[in-house]
This record gives sequence, structure tokens and C-alpha cells, in this order.
Amino acid sequence: MAVGEASFPEMPAIPGVRLGSAMAGIKKANRRDLVVIEAPEGARVAGAFTRNAFCAAPVTVAREHLASGEAARYLVINTGNANAGTGEVGLRDARATCAELARLAGVAGEAVLPFSTGVIGETLPMETLLAGLPAALAALEEGSQAWHQAAEGILTTDTRPKGASVTLALGEETVTINGIAKGSGMIKPNMATMLAFVATDASLDQALLDELLRETVERSFNCITVDGDTSTNDACVLISTQRGARIESDEAVAVFRNGLQRVMTELAQAIIRDGEGATKFVTLQVGGARTRREALDVAFTVAHSPLVKTALYASDANWGRILAAVGRAPVADFDVSRVAIDLGEVRLVEAGGRASGYTEEAGSAVMAREEIPIRIELGRGEESATVWTTDLSHEYVSINADYRS
Repeated sequence: MAVGEASFPEMPAIPGVRLGSAMAGIKKANRRDLVVIEAPEGARVAGAFTRNAFCAAPVTVAREHLASGEAARYLVINTGNANAGTGEVGLRDARATCAELARLAGVAGEAVLPFSTGVIGETLPMETLLAGLPAALAALEEGSQAWHQAAEGILTTDTRPKGASVTLALGEETVTINGIAKGSGMIKPNMATMLAFVATDASLDQALLDELLRETVERSFNCITVDGDTSTNDACVLISTQRGARIESDEAVAVFRNGLQRVMTELAQAIIRDGEGATKFVTLQVGGARTRREALDVAFTVAHSPLVKTALYASDANWGRILAAVGRAPVADFDVSRVAIDLGEVRLVEAGGRASGYTEEAGSAVMAREEIPIRIELGRGEESATVWTTDLSHEYVSINADYRS
């Protein structure tokens, strides 16, 4: 099930960025499950990764290779197996995957970054995975079809591929940003099980590339949650080919930042719309906070409440569940008399209790919608935050109960 079905967008070619996918049979036959992304020589790459202490072997190796000083040239992504919780064997397998792709492509092993997604605690089927690499390399090409097939090749429990693209005008030049992502469950990034790969033809210094990735991830992938579980494998990679317009002036940086944020946000929201078993897309806006962290704490407390999420699924205007979740958020010196809560255009709570004009009929009408905005005003300061989440359905339980069967 998915909320707000959307078609995969057209993705302009980014010269030098090629993508190839193969049906290696890592978990199931006749489905794309192995993807290779090639960056041109001279490209710069930035990465953001999970904060889960049990990070997967490919996360450890990708971090090591990015820090090695060797320019990243290839990304290799497998589905069907997370290579997480696999100890030294997992590290050995991740490095062996990089070494084999490097041999086939004629680059250093540290120039390859590995990524995996799937079941935790099982070792990679290395013979099958390595046998699929030549086909993925042979399929490398530029253009929209290659992006689409790669987006299909990184899916696990997702119901559809996810992509976003923008073209920006910078004076007389244009810049393109393309991105694909996967994620549907185990989503509460502290970067979800989520992976995202974004590329641009713009030219950026490494420090600026790293900074923009951190900023845009913080306001996109780190603002979504399906179930409150931070995966072992989360990663988001940004490739700059260095072949296009130079992003240097304050004006150019502002334009590029806005475009990159748009791509990241569209991909993050697509993950929520495709959340496991989701029937509702929920936007939680918290304003009037003393700090952004405080606003996020309130938003995530509501977003993670099973009682709120099941009420959303049932289209039950049980507004007391929202009020209770706000009240238990980790906020010091909370003055509930200043809090206002709106469900869409309907005021639920004000002055410490139910709003005088509230009716069950009006609340139920909003809860019946597929897209539901909830606005919480704390009346404490000027900071705000927005978080996107889903309801919690019977199907979510079924998907995760049957995940390994």
C-alpha cells in the first residue's frame, strides 16, 4: 500500500554519472538486486551514515574508503542482505566486494564504496554477489532509464521506486541534481532502512559539498519516521562531477542549496508515502519552541506514539492521544495553557483543554483524509520544525511479521 501514488520522474543525464543494475539472485530470482553507480574521474563525493552503534559492515568500509584520500569512483549496492551484525566476516565480505569491483573496473579498492540493505544477521552470498558484478558493470549507462532501473534495483519492502530531479538556472548556465532513494520500514533516520544516492553536474569544493549534504539531510531524511527504528545501514551519498557550473558565490550557493533541499525532501517524503502498510501521510508542524531540538522532540514524540498512529489509521478523532503525547515530550517548564493544537483547519486544543469550537464531526472529517496536517504551537519561543510520518496499520504488522518467511 502506498499513499499518494506518483510516477517516477524523468531524470536528465548527468554526464559522467552512469548506473547499471543486474538480477544477481541474491534473495529472489528475476528482480534487480545489484546496482553499480559510476562517478567520473575527478568527481567529489560526500556521505552521511547511520548513527546506530551496530552499523553494518558496508557502512564501516564506506566510511574508511571515504576517509582514505582515494577519490571515490564507484558505488556498489546490494539488496536482499544487509550484511549487518556479521562481525569480521561481514567486513571481509564488504572489502572483497569492493576489491572485485575495483579489479573489474581498473581502480583502487578504496575507490569503491559498498552499500547493502535487507535482512540483518546473515552473511552475504558472496559467490552469487560477485558473479553479478560483471553484468551490472556491462549495463552502465547515462539517462533516465538507467536512473529508473537503479531505483528499482535498490528496493526491499518498498512498493515503488523513488526519484527526484531538479534543474537550476545559474546565470546563463544550468545545473542538474538527480536523486534516488529506497526505504519503507525501519525508518527513523539518524543519519531509516534507507539509502539515497544523489548526483549533480555542479562543481563544489569538498568542504562545501560536505556541509550542504549535512544541512539538507538534517531537514529531510532526519525529519521522517515510520516506526521509530534507526537502521544499521542508513546512508546518503552526494556526488559532484565537477563538470558544470561553479557553486561559489553566496547567490549560487543559496540557489543550489534550495535545489538540493528540494530533491532531498521529495525523496524523504516519498519514503513516508511508501511506508510499510501506510494509509495516511502525516505532516507534524511544531512552532513556538525555544530551540529547534525542542520542536523536533515534541514532533517525534507525537509521531512515535502507537496510540496516535493507530487512531490515524482508524480515522478516529481521538484528540486526547495527541494532547497526551505532546504533554510527555521532553520539554522543561512546559506551560500547557499556552499550547494550541490544530488538526488541519480544526482547532483541537487551546488554554489547556479542548477548544471551545471543536466538534467531533469536524475532527473526524479531517482524520478521514489521506493527507493529514497536525500543527502544534508551544507558545515558548520562535523556533519550529516539521516532521513527516505515517499511521500504523494491520498491514505494517503483517509485513514485518512475515519479513523473513
